[in-house]
Amino acid sequence: MPYTRAAPAPPSRPGHASPPVLAPAPASPAPTAANAPEPLPAVEPPAPERLPNGDPMLATRVRPPRPPAAAFLPRDRLLGRLDAAALRPVTLVNGPAGAGKTLLVADWLARGHLPGPAAWLTLEPSDNQPGTFWAYVREALQTGVAGLPAEVGAPARAEHVEPSLLLRLAAWINALPRPPVLVLDECEHLDNLRLAEQLHDLVRHTAGRLRLVLVGRSEPLLPLHRYRAAGELAEIRAGELALDRAETAAVLERHGLRVGPAAVEAVHHALSGWTAGVRLLALAAQDAEDPEGYLGRIDAGPTALSDFLLAEVLRTQPAPTQDLLLRCSILGRVHPDLADALTGRRDGRRILDRLHQDNAFTDALPDGWYRLHPMFAGILRLHLRAAAPERVDELRVRAAHWLAGQGQYRAALDHAAEAGAWALAARLLVDECALGELLAGRDATRLCALFARMPATEHSPAAELVRAAVHLTRDEAASALTILEHVEPLLPAERTPLQLAAVLVRTGAARLLGSAALADRAARRIEELEHRVPADLLERHPELLALMAADLGSTLLWHGRLDEAGRALERAARAPLSPATARLRHDALCRLALIDHLRGRPGRAERRVREADEEADRSSLPPDSRTEVRDLVLAATALERDEPAEARAALHRAAAGCAPGHDPVVTLGTGVVRAGLLLAQGRPDSALRLLDETRRHGLADRASDWSRERLAVTACAAHLAAGRPGAALAALDDVPVRAPDSLVVAARARLAAGRDEQDTLAGLRALREDPAVGSATRTRALLLLAQAEAERDGPGSARLLAEALAAAEPERLCRPFRESAPWVRRRLRGLPHVAAAHGWLPADLRPPARDPVPERSADAAPVPEAGAPVEPLTGREREILLCAARLLSTQEIAEELYVSPNTVKTHLKSVNRKLRTANRRDAVRTATRLRLLDAP
Repeated sequence: MPYTRAAPAPPSRPGHASPPVLAPAPASPAPTAANAPEPLPAVEPPAPERLPNGDPMLATRVRPPRPPAAAFLPRDRLLGRLDAAALRPVTLVNGPAGAGKTLLVADWLARGHLPGPAAWLTLEPSDNQPGTFWAYVREALQTGVAGLPAEVGAPARAEHVEPSLLLRLAAWINALPRPPVLVLDECEHLDNLRLAEQLHDLVRHTAGRLRLVLVGRSEPLLPLHRYRAAGELAEIRAGELALDRAETAAVLERHGLRVGPAAVEAVHHALSGWTAGVRLLALAAQDAEDPEGYLGRIDAGPTALSDFLLAEVLRTQPAPTQDLLLRCSILGRVHPDLADALTGRRDGRRILDRLHQDNAFTDALPDGWYRLHPMFAGILRLHLRAAAPERVDELRVRAAHWLAGQGQYRAALDHAAEAGAWALAARLLVDECALGELLAGRDATRLCALFARMPATEHSPAAELVRAAVHLTRDEAASALTILEHVEPLLPAERTPLQLAAVLVRTGAARLLGSAALADRAARRIEELEHRVPADLLERHPELLALMAADLGSTLLWHGRLDEAGRALERAARAPLSPATARLRHDALCRLALIDHLRGRPGRAERRVREADEEADRSSLPPDSRTEVRDLVLAATALERDEPAEARAALHRAAAGCAPGHDPVVTLGTGVVRAGLLLAQGRPDSALRLLDETRRHGLADRASDWSRERLAVTACAAHLAAGRPGAALAALDDVPVRAPDSLVVAARARLAAGRDEQDTLAGLRALREDPAVGSATRTRALLLLAQAEAERDGPGSARLLAEALAAAEPERLCRPFRESAPWVRRRLRGLPHVAAAHGWLPADLRPPARDPVPERSADAAPVPEAGAPVEPLTGREREILLCAARLLSTQEIAEELYVSPNTVKTHLKSVNRKLRTANRRDAVRTATRLRLLDAP
């Protein structure tokens, strides 16, 4: 609806003018949320540049505005000041609104003598959080300076940035050949003390290499007094920014006003060199019958004058310009075609360009966008709300439709929510396939808070799916499923984004409830839908499939389907790195580490955790947002090494970040590891009580066969520690025992009870020979075989014990020997040469040094060097290992040696068994260390 000004009587005194009274003119049909006007097709807007974080609007914030060619007055005296200031680490350009700060610094970047490449960032109030601020600084440096390595990382959470990221950023800046300039415009928005401290740290760590230019209305929270005392601060304040008389006259002349010294003096005296005031006054005087007399009567104070001048600028504009300015005042930035969408006309580009050339508080931004001066836009919004408040929401909805059509869904979503158009806001989120951003990612907290305001009366399909996702963020899986069951039958089959959103909710609920049925159903739907999603959407939102894969993997892990879980978690862990996937990748890596631990490979598990930590540091994940699974794995690994203090500390960290019962895998794992700690302390009955509590309270309604197996096997170990083999076997009644480590505990119970000895030993031998069995499980199996051999005076006991020690040594797995401490201690007293080769064992398990060294028993085989092969490698095995060292694939090795791929695999399994390694890479490393690949 165009707006025209009702013509009031001219004010008697310029300083006491009334604000314009706006009245609605005949309107075009108003759009609705369901039938909003499309952008006018006359001019196709340029596609905004997409920066690495996927925010196309950011391109207008990381480049300086362009000073208008005609009306802008270059400030050569201040350009020279900035040239000199750039020799110092920090420059402060500080003055009131309209002092010309931004255009001065932008002109300096274009024409000055800079020490190095320059980066620009215009700040907004929403940047006042460390993660958001440093993510935008990173993009500004990447745009203006270029060459920022990916290893520096990017924050994954709006509220946090890791100190290590700032150190890596400082190191990169210090390595640049020339000092970069970083301009932060509108830095008055930064009032976060922690953020100011981080910015100070960057200045300190770059030791003068970074040239920081702070442009704003107020002083930043940085320690300016220290910079002054150290001679590291240059300042351009309001007094220097003020126009002198000659510059005042030049501004008037650039607006076509050639007036005498008296009028110039009157303007300069009244405005004290206020740049914006002189510009606005010149615009108002252009339409006066006697411009010189008009200017000579100025005598109002600054506040009243600014309101008057703004009103006068609006009054002097043609009706179409007034209409455009009022409508566009709801926007921070406006594109000409967006202006056309709001006005229903096609003159947006011409009007905005003229306003910019006239220097009428409209700045040209990169990529064809414009920005109304915030002070000017604020007054315009007041006029708009006073004249037609009912149209504000309609304009926001129009803006949301246009922005969404240009791929700027974040800005569109904000406008829709501000207008209360919740069906549109939810549809924008779902259609963009961005529902995962609400569940994970840097903006998750804000999006959750935004949609928490959505009224319960909004029942569109997209709104219901978003509401279900909000329930998931509160660990309310049952509520989310209730909504899903109601809305899913109503979803059109052809609307892939809606169907994917439903699958996302289902996988999240499956993880929280530990439901394999929900997970399997979701997995089938993902396979059906994935190929229907446009590739560009998946590229913009890698968190979508990563989140589904992570939830599926966690659910399958809960049911002990480790191979399937591992494949799903690998997909999540290898998703493209972005702020939205950082925590997902970290969590997936830690759950893969848990699978490694469950397979008896604590060393590999620990390496996975280190990889996850390095990635979390690069992504600036705060410690309290990292998965509890990380510390759970570290606790279990410490327990295997018989390090109870480290295990307790890791469990304490895990418990501090764990909401009770929110993740069944964590609940179960915490109970089992805590019980293991109690067993290490010699308190088996306390361990049994804890396991019973975990079963009855933590997992009462979410038990799986796998969870029952883990609890039963741990209870079995507790009964064995208490000397109750019958009760140990009873603990395994009616419980499936499938995992290799569980089979070892069950075998130990049967041997202790004198049951099925031959079958049990056969099973242990099979585990010993299986290359897929991890070192911890193999060590326990070997110890049981060695004990059984010793009890019947067999000849292989010493060899088996030596093999167990060799299997445990690389990862210092002391716990299996502690579990068999009395027998191990007695046996090693008779084998001091074996004990001497393994000084990593706890002292109480090894014979004291004063004991005489008996002769080696007849059954004791020579003890090989730690890590040496149990048996010599054959010639063919050595050939295959040499090929593997050249990084040839199995097929390539087969072709080179003229054998089948299956033969290669068989020989590699034999090599891994002999070298006690888990894969070809470890085998090559071990063989190289032992010089097995050297030329004979």
